[in-house]
Amino acid sequence: MTLPSSLLPRIEHAAREGGVITFVDGDGADRVEWSRLHEQARGIAAALQARGIGPGDHVALLGSTSRDLVATIEAVWLCGATVVVLPLPMRLASIEEFVAHTRLRIRRADTALLVADPMLLDFMAPEAGDPPLVLFGELVGRAEAWERPAEDPETLAILQFTSGSTADPKGVMLPHRCVTANLDAIATAAGLDPSEDVLVSWLPLYHDMGLIGTLTLPMTTGTDLVLAAPQDFLASPRRWMEWMSEFGGTATAGPNFSYALAARALRRLDNLDLSRWRLALNGAEPVDVAAVEAFCEAGARHGLRASAAYPAFGMAEATLAVTFPEPGSGLVADRVERRSLEHDRFAAPTGSDDPTKFRDIVLLGAPVPGLEVRVTDPGTGGVLTDREVGEIEIRGTSVTPGYYRDAEATVAAFHDGWLRTGDLGYLTEGQLAVCGRIKDMIIVGGRNVFPEDAEKAAADVVGVRAGNVIAFGTSGRRGEELVVVAETKLEAGEADAVIDLRDAVARRVRDAVGLPARDVVLVRAGTLPKTSSGKLQRSLCRERYTTAKLEPVLN
Repeated sequence: MTLPSSLLPRIEHAAREGGVITFVDGDGADRVEWSRLHEQARGIAAALQARGIGPGDHVALLGSTSRDLVATIEAVWLCGATVVVLPLPMRLASIEEFVAHTRLRIRRADTALLVADPMLLDFMAPEAGDPPLVLFGELVGRAEAWERPAEDPETLAILQFTSGSTADPKGVMLPHRCVTANLDAIATAAGLDPSEDVLVSWLPLYHDMGLIGTLTLPMTTGTDLVLAAPQDFLASPRRWMEWMSEFGGTATAGPNFSYALAARALRRLDNLDLSRWRLALNGAEPVDVAAVEAFCEAGARHGLRASAAYPAFGMAEATLAVTFPEPGSGLVADRVERRSLEHDRFAAPTGSDDPTKFRDIVLLGAPVPGLEVRVTDPGTGGVLTDREVGEIEIRGTSVTPGYYRDAEATVAAFHDGWLRTGDLGYLTEGQLAVCGRIKDMIIVGGRNVFPEDAEKAAADVVGVRAGNVIAFGTSGRRGEELVVVAETKLEAGEADAVIDLRDAVARRVRDAVGLPARDVVLVRAGTLPKTSSGKLQRSLCRERYTTAKLEPVLN
């Protein structure tokens, strides 16, 4: 059976299948059939059409996860228009920065209409050049007044802004044909069964995993979905595990830090039933082996099988999914010789148990249907063989045609028709392994030092906030030197404790990577720069360090 290459008929078909979306908020739950949500979306679509929104228009949405936001996302597609879901502020201390970056995205997207949550209006005072603004609650229309637009697989369904650099966001163009191809690839590779599976998600809908993987997939297949807002998870991580148990969740997704928090919650909770859980997707690069193993161990007494661990690789430029492992295979780590990896860029297998001599790299599965993956030499562009480390490149049915109104960035993103990911990795027996980002590599005395190794070592020191460490290289008198910046809850008044912690981090990093740090900087909790999806921004942190804009707890 050939499925349509447009979202609209898929949404309509799914609405007839009888599935439900359950909105959870704290301890409450609102159970809504997909058919009812579709009816609401048709009414909103009619209201959008009455405002002149149609094919070719870009509609920006600014609001927290809610029924209104989900229905409006669907309504934009029912109009034949393009969805631009805008990030929310990560930290209250950066409201001015948030407003500036939000306005930049709105204007770069050539937004025809901004739909916003009333609670955010205090932050977004209108300025000259802004598009028309309407509140979510004001979009009310009759479902029968909706006029079905023509379907065109080449029109943009989503304009997904990259989260890697909030100062210079690029709009990834995702036509309907790319989105539907990737949805089909995900469903096939993950063995999705709409009649049995229950997806549970708290991921933000402005991120590709949240918008496409855990919302659009069930919306277009009729699969049951339990949806929460990120702030509900962050306020009480145990809720994620309780939702999985209460609703019989079979699949979910989250980054490294979320599984570390989940492990802590699982050790304290009782009377959970996680026996239906089959996929615990982790798309962080690199996947933290220790965090995943601790999570599986903590969940075992609740019926969670270790085989549910599901490390994968994806990126916005490929719509979402690039490689998935076989469901039920669990986490598989490839232990490689550190010296060969750092000096020769070759992932030589080793049986060493000395942590200074090996690195465990998680295998992330094979390319999903419709995509191909290869590894090339970053210098020559030549294609490498198994276990040779180079730049990961992809091509296929769900790869973006480019960046919106940015021809220069689009040309730079491709190499002989293959998308350059900017990630270093290798292939082995058909599976992909990711080592790190090319731009973040620290080159010292001929060694290719991966910042993740120094960050993980520093995070193991008591007093450092786990998941809140950044390592980078900076120019010194003898070439590139290592700098580590870590968050702590210690205050300036605890000078002796701060000095002791700084020394402990320096020793731990030196022992782990065999390289002394030029500097260890401890900063207050919540001050490290992160993207809208919560990823650490090494480049921005390096810039702040070199321009003396970091604020150490103790100088």
